[in-house]
Amino acid sequence: MNQGVNVFDDRSPIYRQIAERIKSDILSGALAEDSQVMSTNQYAAAYRINPATAAKGLRELLDEEILYKRRGIGMFVSPNAQQKLRAQHRDSFFTDVVDPMIDEAQTIGIPLSDVIDHIQRKDG
Repeated sequence: MNQGVNVFDDRSPIYRQIAERIKSDILSGALAEDSQVMSTNQYAAAYRINPATAAKGLRELLDEEILYKRRGIGMFVSPNAQQKLRAQHRDSFFTDVVDPMIDEAQTIGIPLSDVIDHIQRKDG
């Protein structure tokens, strides 16, 4: 984990990147329900960032109920966090990817049935 500060990019705040990385680990199964996540100080040391920055990312996940806190022990992945995140990604997938694809197909005159046929051929 000694990856240093270069693991972050300039596209979004570091605290948000920490939160997104944890969400990604939950979605992939690398972090399971009730598994403990690194502490604020561990994140700060591992990534050479300000502890307040790490705390802000973790607090965001607490607020979203993706993580929960056990007083005096640390933070853990909430039960059903993976399902909750999948539902969020599913919703944004349709809004951000599928709906614009349908709009573009209609704009250039591709019937929706052709789009569906193409997707079904790709599926299998």
